[in-house]
Amino acid sequence: MDSTPIPVTVLTGFLGSGKTTLLNRILTERHGRKLAVIENEYGEVGVDNQLVIQSDEELFEMNNGCICCSVRGDLIRILGRLLKRKDRLDGILIETTGLANPAPVAQTFFTDDEMRRSFRLDGIVTVVDAKHVSKHLDLGDESVKQIAFADVVLLNKTDLASPGDLEGLEARIRAINAVASVHRTRDCAVPLDRVLDIGGFNLGRATQIDPKFMEPEYPFEWAGAYRLPAGTHDLVIGHADGDGHDHGHGDGPHHHHHGNENELDVAVMPVGSLGDGDIAAMRDAAVAVFSDWERRVKPGERIVPGPSLNRLLLDHGQGTFRIEVENPGHYLVFEGCGEDPLHLHVGGEIVRPSWQADFHAAHEHSEGVGSVGIQQAGELDGGRLNAWISELLRTKGNDIYRMKGVLSIRGAAKRLVFQGIHMLFDAKFDREWGAEPRVNTLVFIGKNLDRAALSQAFKACLSA
Repeated sequence: MDSTPIPVTVLTGFLGSGKTTLLNRILTERHGRKLAVIENEYGEVGVDNQLVIQSDEELFEMNNGCICCSVRGDLIRILGRLLKRKDRLDGILIETTGLANPAPVAQTFFTDDEMRRSFRLDGIVTVVDAKHVSKHLDLGDESVKQIAFADVVLLNKTDLASPGDLEGLEARIRAINAVASVHRTRDCAVPLDRVLDIGGFNLGRATQIDPKFMEPEYPFEWAGAYRLPAGTHDLVIGHADGDGHDHGHGDGPHHHHHGNENELDVAVMPVGSLGDGDIAAMRDAAVAVFSDWERRVKPGERIVPGPSLNRLLLDHGQGTFRIEVENPGHYLVFEGCGEDPLHLHVGGEIVRPSWQADFHAAHEHSEGVGSVGIQQAGELDGGRLNAWISELLRTKGNDIYRMKGVLSIRGAAKRLVFQGIHMLFDAKFDREWGAEPRVNTLVFIGKNLDRAALSQAFKACLSA
């Protein structure tokens, strides 16, 4: 008997998004897999089973209920029956009702030893209606949770939305869940290897989606170093004629803005050298500056370099401010998130930065759901890790929709792979690290996530 856990795929998505269309595509493709389908309908009369194309796959239906309550028992019983089949299944598909929060479905596979031993939650696939989803996201209903829990998001019905709307929707989806793969589809036409056998533990997709995903977030999005002589210089916000200046984001369109659109946060700080150590030290110092009270500066007023936050008050996105430099040398200009380009004039001439960098800016979103990634080399103390995770789930479990990771445990040759749904958690060792660097990688997806607190608590679990 093959004892390998059977992969389970959960299909979710708001009403009318196209889940049944996707299910029919899977059932009619020539993929050579033997699948069982479990339907969860909400209503007194079952109809979804009549919409699913009849095939060789077994179809089970649970009526008038939500898997998160009494019907979860039905789900466990059906899974138990599937285990007694003479011929082994290659996979199980669970289609949830459009009103469902997918978490309780996924939690079923963490509830007891038999579920964990016999089944493997391969992935949660969420289908999104590109034409209508925005109004649901604005309301913060179950559609936000469906996206937050997803390993894969199908942005469906792309023919009913403009290219600009699709770009905006995809940005909102990635803001809610930076780890999920997002595929734009029409009639859920997608290669099956994008939705089946995806391996929900695969954190490598996160950095493929967003190379900066594992970087810490900062309250600024750009910094540039300028060598300035003593004297008074002009800091110009807005487009300057013939400047040709572009520091990577200033002259392009922006899709976010913090605070009022005619305000821009800037810090100007002296730096001893442009070496990596000095730059990193000033970057960390700038984080504290951006967290402090601001000094409001009107056009024409002065900015004194130092550890203070200057909130520039703009006139229709433009303004000129004076930087008074007493000691010549290198100065770092940190720019908050805004839509207006920044230019520095010395002696009437525009100067370019001698060093510059874009930062992974911390964005706030109306959905209140986001992701925190942690990547840290070293070995973890198993006892401390277990105590931290237990306390975290006890106190913050309701806010943590999903977490997953690959960890290096002191004294263990194999990687510890884990995932959790709310207050339920499962971990197991898989393959040996071998020559691969022992780097811990974790992802938290949920609401009210405190990046600094999570990072600090995790680091406390590292072996001395």
